[in-house]
Amino acid sequence: MKLIYQQLQQQALRIAAQYPEPDFYSDYSGQVELSRRFFRHDAVVADLWDFVAQNIENDFGHGLIHVREVALDAGTLVLIEDADACRSKEMRDNRLRMAHAAGLLHDIRRKEKNHAAAGAAFARQVLGHYPFASHDIEEICLAIANHEAFGRHERGSSSEALLLSDCLYDADKFRWGPENFTRTVWKMLAYRDIPVEVFMEHYPRGMAFLKKVRQTFRTPAGREYGPQFIDLGVAIGDELYDLLCARISRTDSPCP
Repeated sequence: MKLIYQQLQQQALRIAAQYPEPDFYSDYSGQVELSRRFFRHDAVVADLWDFVAQNIENDFGHGLIHVREVALDAGTLVLIEDADACRSKEMRDNRLRMAHAAGLLHDIRRKEKNHAAAGAAFARQVLGHYPFASHDIEEICLAIANHEAFGRHERGSSSEALLLSDCLYDADKFRWGPENFTRTVWKMLAYRDIPVEVFMEHYPRGMAFLKKVRQTFRTPAGREYGPQFIDLGVAIGDELYDLLCARISRTDSPCP
C-alpha cells in the first residue's frame, strides 16, 4: 500500500511543478526572508526546534516539515499584520519568536483527540522552561487552541493575542494548498494503511471540505492570499483525480 501512495505522491509532485508558487511569497518577499532568517538564527527558536524534533510524531503528515513551514509563514504574517508593533527590533523579535513557537508546537499532540486543546496544554508546560513572559505564553497557547478549522475560536484578552491566533491559523491553512497533495495526504494514508479504493470513495467529500476552508482565513493578508493557496491545491487535486479515474477505467472499475 505504501508503494502505491509513493507513486501517487510522485504524480502529484509532477502536477504541482506545473503550477506557480503562491503570490504571497513574492509579494511579501522581504517579510518572508526576515522570518526565515530569524528562524535560523534565534537561540530560543533553535532550542524549541530541537525539542520538537525529539518529541513530535513525524509519520502523520503533520511532522517537522509541516510545523516548520507553519512557523515560518506565521512569522511572516505577524510582520505583515503587526507592522506597527514590529517597528522596534526588540518588539519585532519577540513577536516573531512567539509566532515561531506557536507554529512549532501547534501539532505536538496531533494524534490525540481534541489535539488543539491538548497541544495548548502541553505547550504551556513546555514554554514555562523558556524565556517567555507569562502573558506571552498564554497568547501562544491561545493560538494553538484556536488553530483547527471550524473548531472553537476564543478571542483572548487583547488584540495582540487575537492577531497571533489568526496568523497561526492562516499559516496552518496555507498548508491545505499544494502541500496537501505533495506531502501531507500521502503520509496520513500510509500511516493509516487506507486502501486506494476507500481513498477514492472519500475523495470528492475531501475536496468539498477543502473548498470550504477557502472561506475561513482570518487576517487581511490571509483573506487576500489564502484562497489562492486553496485554489492551487484544488487544481492539483482535480488533475490527480482525473488521472486516478483514468487508471481505474482501464480496470473496468467505476470511478466514484
